[in-house]
Amino acid sequence: MTVEVFLDAMNEGMRLLFEMILPPLLVSLVVGLVISIFQAATQIHEQTLTFAPRIIAIFLTIMFLGGWMIQKLMDFLIDVFQKYFQMI
Repeated sequence: MTVEVFLDAMNEGMRLLFEMILPPLLVSLVVGLVISIFQAATQIHEQTLTFAPRIIAIFLTIMFLGGWMIQKLMDFLIDVFQKYFQMI
């Protein structure tokens, strides 16, 4: 395996990682911001009020986008294995 093929696979893997992790992180950010604004407006400072909605929002995001994430990951792995076996 040449260095270029390895670096290309690593670059593609990092790009895929950021693509897959970005939607749950953005949802968590938005939910946290909304809850923080609500807490500041009502002066309710309960720790579980910020934690539970974030976990639920992340779970729902992964549930709705899970098929897309798995498909992207499978496409990447198939591509990596095909490139690897072509080099042998």
